[in-house]
Amino acid sequence: MSFPLPSRTPSGPRRRTLLAAAAGAFALAGCSAPEPSSDTTGGSPSAADRARARGARDSLTLSDRYTAVIAAHPDLAERLGPLRAEVVRHVKAFGGGSAGASASPSAPSSSVSPSASAPASSGSPSASGSPSGSASASESAASTVSASASASAGASPGVAARPKDALADLAAAELALADERTQALVEVPGELARLLASVAAAGAAHAFLLTKAAK
Repeated sequence: MSFPLPSRTPSGPRRRTLLAAAAGAFALAGCSAPEPSSDTTGGSPSAADRARARGARDSLTLSDRYTAVIAAHPDLAERLGPLRAEVVRHVKAFGGGSAGASASPSAPSSSVSPSASAPASSGSPSASGSPSGSASASESAASTVSASASASAGASPGVAARPKDALADLAAAELALADERTQALVEVPGELARLLASVAAAGAAHAFLLTKAAK
């Protein structure tokens, strides 16, 4: 009597499989920002709130690194775009703002629109008290935002000149952050621990893909 042979398993993970697994793990943890913890002392944020803030800040910094690499090496945009988009979702999941993280690297000046400064310059004297003062303040704020946007998406002094080295640097950053988040699991409550675990798993998958692409 013959027995069917067991099916062979793939020898290694593939890019799509890893991306799907990372996204699936992140979806299981939930994509909405958690409510602030009520466990505070004297109005100071709790350990969970501080962990969420740090998670959002770290993911935002990582997103900026992706943006800088894409700006310095446009040929990597197609490969890095999906990874960066997932990092941006991590920022939102931790409760961070998405204004800077969701801006497209190819259009850094879109955050400043002519209509944004128009109300300030056309304000009535009775409302602002000093039309010229409010207009100059609006122009100063607009120039500051424009300068910071162009600095983050234009010149990228911290990016390696060779694309493979830039990918290796991103992989190291992803892996270091994933390890840090894994170690922090024991210090946070259950829901936040699950979010940290899923984001850490996504980061490890990103690091694998980036390391493979850098070879």
